[in-house]
Amino acid sequence: MNRMKPAIRPDPAWLDRQYNNRALVPAHGEHFARWAADSARARQQRGTVLDVAYGHGAGETLDLFLPERRANQPLAPVLVFIHGGYWRSLDKSEHSFIAPPFVQQGAVVVVPNYALCPAVSIPDIVLQMVRALAWVWRHIATHGGDPDRISVVGHSAGGHLAAMLLNCLWPRVSEDLPPQLVKNALSISGVFDLEPLRHTPFLRDSLRLTADQVKKASPARLPAPVLSGGRGGLFSVAGGDESGEFLRQNQLIRQAWGEVAVPVCETLPGLNHFSVLEALVQPGHRLQQLALELIHPRAA
Repeated sequence: MNRMKPAIRPDPAWLDRQYNNRALVPAHGEHFARWAADSARARQQRGTVLDVAYGHGAGETLDLFLPERRANQPLAPVLVFIHGGYWRSLDKSEHSFIAPPFVQQGAVVVVPNYALCPAVSIPDIVLQMVRALAWVWRHIATHGGDPDRISVVGHSAGGHLAAMLLNCLWPRVSEDLPPQLVKNALSISGVFDLEPLRHTPFLRDSLRLTADQVKKASPARLPAPVLSGGRGGLFSVAGGDESGEFLRQNQLIRQAWGEVAVPVCETLPGLNHFSVLEALVQPGHRLQQLALELIHPRAA
């Protein structure tokens, strides 16, 4: 049985202080501006295919960033990056900057969008990401990607979604999908128990979480994923300068799923909720090394 520690203090004002990352990092606007500028450049590079539909609903498009391929070259590993924004803000177009370092390492990078709360619920967004990954598995070979080597990386709300995808029962979604469609995942500053957010004032009106949604869409409240051959699993990291609640959430998923399913659970010193994402694209940084270990496990 999963034993989860509750939030240290349940009062609303404390929850706002713990979970409002923009208030905790006054310079967050500088991070967003840098992401947007770097993403605009990334979207102009060769091998970029934008706004491919993976479904028919609002926000159901994705961007592809493709490495150069030679004739008879083996299919490339696939990295799917899911953006954050508390399921209620931001866009894939602001996160294209993630792609170039991994394209240079020979990976096909996929960045999906999703509809935003309150127009949809968090469980709705989870199902959108399921549709996105099903599209990737069915179609990525056409773009040079290997459907048997799909890894998911997500930041913040995207880290939550990455964990949910790792735990998806894919054959129940569609009979043509393999049991372990997502081989492994990296969650950066993820939220794994949604219950505190149900009581956090600045999020309450937009997320509109119910107790039933918390139960169904909290990775830490679900059974640990079954790993094929003992390989794969979730790498979970958070920035050392993040709030106590984000550090607790990072530890929580290992407590809930165990070390086999969560072989990496680390705090990265000196990084806040936004600079930790930028570490993903810094050559030689521990976070980038973890991501490369997912897509190139034999070389790690």
